[in-house]
Amino acid sequence: MRFNYVFVVLLTLSLFASCKSKKRAASKQSTPVVKEVVEPKVVTAEPSKKTKEIKSVITNSTEEYIKQYRDISMKEMRDYKIPASITLAQGILESSSGKSALTMRSNNHFGIKCHKGWTGKRTYHDDDEKGECFRVYKDPRTSFKDHSEFLTTRSRYSGLFELDPGDYVGWAKGLSRAGYATDRRYPAKLIALIEKYELHQYDMEVLGKKYKKRKPSKSSNHIVVKGDTLYSISRKYGLSVDKLKKINGLSSNVINVGQSLVVK
Repeated sequence: MRFNYVFVVLLTLSLFASCKSKKRAASKQSTPVVKEVVEPKVVTAEPSKKTKEIKSVITNSTEEYIKQYRDISMKEMRDYKIPASITLAQGILESSSGKSALTMRSNNHFGIKCHKGWTGKRTYHDDDEKGECFRVYKDPRTSFKDHSEFLTTRSRYSGLFELDPGDYVGWAKGLSRAGYATDRRYPAKLIALIEKYELHQYDMEVLGKKYKKRKPSKSSNHIVVKGDTLYSISRKYGLSVDKLKKINGLSSNVINVGQSLVVK
């Protein structure tokens, strides 16, 4: 009898344990493990913004340079009372008719340095001293406008605006006296360029006056431009170098841009 009782108790405990184990297993199976799917974050890179650089127009000759910038120079004369002939002559001289390294790199047609207070872009270029700071412009038009503002906002140039608007000779000499350039031949070079290319006609157009063409003189002259040599000039006019030097009273082969040489 006792044996039967023990057997029943053990059987009951065994069944209870078995049910509990199944219950746990069922409980575990009833809760499925769900893995969270994290989609990869797509980062769209913004397209790099490329700033289109506006460069000065490449001109193959001084005549092309004049044609390209004469209208801008006349507009500046109307707005600021600076002779268009002076603006053009300075541009030709300072930028080598638009072909200088500084002009092509920075649209700076007048060799204007940074100076105190300039907050725009800048570049460095060897001039009177090594690695001097020069202004950088978005395009040539802003260079011409800044040239006008440079002259009108500095007191040392104020006397120039008391001259007759068509007095390019007075302006050329006045710029030199005011210290625009260190070259003592600067006025002569400007005047020679104005007269060779008849830039004064644009002053007359702005002033509403008739331009009188200069009468050709009996003797013919050549205005020295960048790249000229006595040899190249003598070949052009059918002279020997010695003859060219003799009629101009030259003792050496050194010539300067803007210099007038008798060739006939």
